Amino acid sequence: MKQPVYLTEHERYKQWTLGIILTIGGFLISIPFIWMILSAFKTESEVMQIPPTLWPSEFTLENFVNLFVNMNFAVYLKNTIIVVLFSFAGLFLNAMAGYAFAKFNFKGREKIFYVVLATMMIPGQVTMIPVYLILNQLQLTNTMTGIVLPGLVGAFSIFLFRQFMSTIPDELLEAARLDGASEFRVFIQVVLPISKPILAVQGILTFIAGWNSFLWPLIIANDEALYTLSVGLSLLKGQYGGNFALQMAGSTFMVVPIIIIFILFQKHIIEGYTISGMK
Repeated sequence: MKQPVYLTEHERYKQWTLGIILTIGGFLISIPFIWMILSAFKTESEVMQIPPTLWPSEFTLENFVNLFVNMNFAVYLKNTIIVVLFSFAGLFLNAMAGYAFAKFNFKGREKIFYVVLATMMIPGQVTMIPVYLILNQLQLTNTMTGIVLPGLVGAFSIFLFRQFMSTIPDELLEAARLDGASEFRVFIQVVLPISKPILAVQGILTFIAGWNSFLWPLIIANDEALYTLSVGLSLLKGQYGGNFALQMAGSTFMVVPIIIIFILFQKHIIEGYTISGMK
């Protein structure tokens, strides 16, 4: 049984001082986000008011209504949700690849895995042109398939799944096989339930990446009906550069879900990078 740890008076003073400093620092960093969110509910005249106000004198949803009525944000939201859903489908493929690298012995396994890891060192901007040319030959440019296809699998996700699934006891898998379970059933009913922690981590990271997708949809699509929220927010800045209240509403609609996800699941996100170092 662990003995309780008692802090000295000096250590408690340092702990309280550090806590106060971090709290003040966190509040100062949060001020721009708080002002952005509250400004989304202000009128344009109040946003431009000097000196600026923090709390709206009168809450209004007019800016959000304009986003969906005049700026096609409903279309952008639909496309973003499609990208996120297909990214979750790709998460299943990444899990299968990680399981294969972790538990199957086949010729060239280590070499192939090192090649997969090597792709993590290549900036995404370098591969965009070859991928675009391939999709262009397949006539998949300016299509939703062309937007979601390159993001279905990722080396980092495969690496995390492989590292985690390597810790699953082989005896447990052998017992399932002896009971007559197929390899796919072993993966679905044994491996995936055990892998819930890494699935949660990757699910969060996948959602964040899909929700923030900007550069690739902008490159592969020239039809506004295929743009995502990030691209739509960029268009908003260009077309309504002088309407700051509308821009604040668009930024709030884009950022708040990510902030909520991070606050709720920050523990799992941190664990994801810890798990990547497991053997």
